[in-house]
Amino acid sequence: MIRKHFYYYFSHLRNDIPAGIVVFLVALPLCLGIALASGAPLFAGIITGIVGGVVVAWASGSQLSVSGPAAGLTVIVLNAIDKLGSFQSFLLSVVIAGGLQLVLGFLQAGVIGAYFPSAVIKGMLAAIGLILILKQIPHAVGYDADFEGDESYEQADGHTTFSEIAYSLEAISPGAVIVSVVAIGIMLLWETSLFKRNAVLGLIPGPLVAVLWGVAYNLLTMKFAPAYAIAQEHLVKLPEIQGVQGFFQQFTFPDFTQWANPEVYTVAVTIAIIASLETLLSLEAADKIDPLKRVAPTNRELKAQGLGNLISGAIGGLPMTAVIVRTSANVNAGGRTKVACFTHGVLLLLSVMFITEYLNLIPLACLAAILLLTGYKLAKPKLFKEMYAKGASQIVPFVVTIVAILMTDLLKGIAVGMVVGLYYVIRSNFHAAITLTRHGNNYLLRLHKDVSFLNKALLRRYLDSVEENGYVIIDASRAQFIDQDILETIYDFVAAASDDNITVELKNLNGNSGLIPPKTVVSVDAFVREGSGRRTQVGHA
Repeated sequence: MIRKHFYYYFSHLRNDIPAGIVVFLVALPLCLGIALASGAPLFAGIITGIVGGVVVAWASGSQLSVSGPAAGLTVIVLNAIDKLGSFQSFLLSVVIAGGLQLVLGFLQAGVIGAYFPSAVIKGMLAAIGLILILKQIPHAVGYDADFEGDESYEQADGHTTFSEIAYSLEAISPGAVIVSVVAIGIMLLWETSLFKRNAVLGLIPGPLVAVLWGVAYNLLTMKFAPAYAIAQEHLVKLPEIQGVQGFFQQFTFPDFTQWANPEVYTVAVTIAIIASLETLLSLEAADKIDPLKRVAPTNRELKAQGLGNLISGAIGGLPMTAVIVRTSANVNAGGRTKVACFTHGVLLLLSVMFITEYLNLIPLACLAAILLLTGYKLAKPKLFKEMYAKGASQIVPFVVTIVAILMTDLLKGIAVGMVVGLYYVIRSNFHAAITLTRHGNNYLLRLHKDVSFLNKALLRRYLDSVEENGYVIIDASRAQFIDQDILETIYDFVAAASDDNITVELKNLNGNSGLIPPKTVVSVDAFVREGSGRRTQVGHA
């Protein structure tokens, strides 16, 4: 078994190492930006990314999912630090939240992930793609007023996604535009068959070349054409750390003296619930975009996230989730196994220890270009056409989820999409539970599986459509359960059928079978008493 697993991971190294480099480049500014927006030390975001890559990658059952600090938790973290009075007290909440997630995993709570409709998950992916495009446009043109990883429509400064784009277009930096446009061109060129087939170029990830291009451009323009150089505020800003010792000196530990503070536990429960939901959503989305169509175990993922949050909180990190943006970048870069996620974690670790001065030369416009291309791949027009072709039950929840996420945030948008998706599920179940077939003046009314009081309106509509002198067969032989309201509705129809000269034949209806010809006086009470005295569970005839 060990050899088999080792060979499996080893066989995909050619794809996973380059993908890990790309995920590292994407995750680096996101970790810093989310920490900044959360009101936490910048290094806390880096710690979370490292733990997500080095620890959670191997504890998780997913081969592609990438974990790290989540933009969806920034407001919660910001308010929690303020409420608890210190970052150290907040870290205790993160540790407790990790413990709660472990408990949820052992209680098999991951099964919730199976109940997210496919149309809603695809809508979430497309919405994330559009968010990446809309949110990265300001960074691509050199207007970096908001943090990397911001996903909400309403922003802290009172602006919205669209008003921020309008402002950014009034403050364009020529150097940033040149870098981002050429970077996108490089990555598109690298995806052509000419480059992919090349033995040497095929091993080098296009996004890495795009980043090297950005660094080279800025170094050259600062020396020879300062007017076109990219300003310092538009570059990556990693905190300066001196080696291994400096890295460990950045750790912050929880304040365990706050264990009796009830607010600590309130924050912990909030983080555990929201982080678990975001993780399950991201995991379902990762399975959808997995080119090898693997299905990750949800309960194991909750345990992995719980372990990650325990460690992250214990050494000064932010709460983490599985993050679909980094996961999407992983898939689009060709990642195939968890080695890609592990590689990104190791690179984060090594980068903050030894090469911060070189990473701080990277223009944010390069990274924006990578995310812009990732966003396009998530929200391709082809996906919208495919969903439209599947009918209203798929395209409506899909579009509603996209709009709701774009106008609010991830969890609120998903909730709205779930409600719309649930409406279509219930609507289809209404029609699936009862069917009416007509041939001339003959009718076959079938009850399928479970028929509850929710189907009463549909049943009445079907029975009202039976015309005079009709012959109706009411067949319940395929039903497993029939609600008492449904039985009474049918018995009322049987009792009144003689008025329109309608003949009714019952088949296995709660113990009743037989022909009821027109002009026959039927005692409904007798029918109900006879039926209820036999059974309420209806088996197959």
